[in-house]
Amino acid sequence: MKSILVIGMGRVGRHLSAKMLDLKNDVMIVDKDEEIIEKLSAYFPDANIGDCTNEDVLRSLGVSNFDVCFVTIGENFQSSLEITSLLKELGAKHVVSKASSDIQAKFLLRNGADDVFYPEREIAEKLAICYNEENIFKYVELTHDYGIFEIPIKPDWAGRSINDANVRKKHHINILAIKQDESITPAPGADYIFKPGDHIVIVGKPNDVFKLNAAK
Repeated sequence: MKSILVIGMGRVGRHLSAKMLDLKNDVMIVDKDEEIIEKLSAYFPDANIGDCTNEDVLRSLGVSNFDVCFVTIGENFQSSLEITSLLKELGAKHVVSKASSDIQAKFLLRNGADDVFYPEREIAEKLAICYNEENIFKYVELTHDYGIFEIPIKPDWAGRSINDANVRKKHHINILAIKQDESITPAPGADYIFKPGDHIVIVGKPNDVFKLNAAK
């Protein structure tokens, strides 16, 4: 269990806070809008009203006591930048800030952010990959060159082992898990026999995955 501070209760901040709470973390939320906090206080036990561009407000929260501080300010980048910088000055252990562009990310990283994330871009990229190709059910970008994909097995793999299908050498991918309906077989061995309806969770280069996906 971790102690989490989330500043900014827009859509991203609310969803992030709710998930962190569901994962049994201690979560404090903060927003300067009193009406928003009043609505969320029924769900979040530690909900606070405050303008976090004010150093005294941040200091009163005890930011150095949190394992992770998230800055999820939506529209006001100047406020996000100021809060990120103040958090680090006040001893925050790990600051993660929301960015909408590479330029914003650069400024945030220079001014105290340990990590940045791009929720809009990441959602758009996942949608583009999944809907650009048939039968790509999930996609997570690892780096510019590699990602994790969920795709169905080729029909002629059913009844054959991973080794017999020569998946790694022939298609340049690594299988992380086998998914069938709601069950998962993690790290399957080379002797695993594919079954009709299996999906594979793989890591590889997008172009290699697209070629495999298009193969008859």
